[in-house]
Amino acid sequence: MGAIIPGISRTPRESFSISVVSRAELSGCAPWTSTFADQRKDHRYYEILDDTLRDNFEYRYFAIVDNNGQVRAIQPFFLVDQDILEGLGAERIHWISLVRRFYPRFLKLRALMVGCSAGEAHLATTETLPADIVAETLSNGIVRQARSLNAQLIVLKEFPSRYREVLHCFVQRGFTRAPSMPMTMLDIGYDSFDAYTEKALRSSSRRKLRKKLAATAGVSDIRMSVTDDAASFVDEIYPLYLQVFERSKMQFEKLTRDFFRQIGQRMSDKVRFFAWRRGNTLVAFSLCMVQGDSLYAEYVGFDYTVALDLHLYHYIVRDMISWGISNGYKWFRSSGLNYDPKLHMRHRLDPIDLYARHTSALANVIFRLALPWIVPVRYDATLKLFPDYRELW
Repeated sequence: MGAIIPGISRTPRESFSISVVSRAELSGCAPWTSTFADQRKDHRYYEILDDTLRDNFEYRYFAIVDNNGQVRAIQPFFLVDQDILEGLGAERIHWISLVRRFYPRFLKLRALMVGCSAGEAHLATTETLPADIVAETLSNGIVRQARSLNAQLIVLKEFPSRYREVLHCFVQRGFTRAPSMPMTMLDIGYDSFDAYTEKALRSSSRRKLRKKLAATAGVSDIRMSVTDDAASFVDEIYPLYLQVFERSKMQFEKLTRDFFRQIGQRMSDKVRFFAWRRGNTLVAFSLCMVQGDSLYAEYVGFDYTVALDLHLYHYIVRDMISWGISNGYKWFRSSGLNYDPKLHMRHRLDPIDLYARHTSALANVIFRLALPWIVPVRYDATLKLFPDYRELW
């Protein structure tokens, strides 16, 4: 399961403030090199994003400074031009399209986003700086910082629901909490994949899964390999990733070849690349990360000239779960979207939240009313079929 948030501070409170620093200023900064050390996406992951995903994002960092001027923690954030209706498919809303013919930036705002441009977020706690102090310090100073950076919108992007109590200080300062598209989690604490299907799945789900897996039963030349470094075949991976990315109705970050190359080379202790070849041709891959007793499926790619006919999605999920079980992992976790097969495989929702506010107090009155109605979670019919859907809210 996920890391426990540090408890509420019991010591007399020091005073803290935040200031913006650049990546270059983090060189030799001890609090930065220990940031998120207990998470699979530690400070190295943020550096990789900073190095490889720069087209749409401006990366910055908040230094949390005590009253002696000492940097005690580093909280990453980034700046991006955000279409606030993107999750609803704004270009398919006729009147929005008409307005944007004349005003291209209508309902598109410069946003300051606290968190990660490719994944869920966490507060940058340390052994001496607990979560409540980090949250209070950020909430006290972030509006002023956003205005100085010409950002109209502030978003705490994709924080796990276990932070809700700690982040309530943002709600008290005009932020609105709303659900983001959730991650999912599957208990794989079984002796084998077959044992999981027998004990966890309904008989109807087992039949459907077996039927899909039968599509590859006679294909003897598909083989899986696992490595922590995909640099040697990244040129094969990337086109498959793009095929999945371009089919997605919701797009935020678009990874680069260099991302896939660097993450294996710089984070081999936490990265696993699964690759499936048919003969000599790569037909699917999955970038996974490991943390504690969990295997996280982060990004996938498919060759769609064969993927649908062979039901490769179910094939690779079976292989990853089987690998996870054999290597002692108890949970198979997945990023958001593609919820239908996860529903039938008995995944549970793993809620993540966003907190947002407009830097203008007047505009924020309207924004607070609108936000719960423009998040795509509200309109996803499959999500509503999960028994724990209400936990998203």
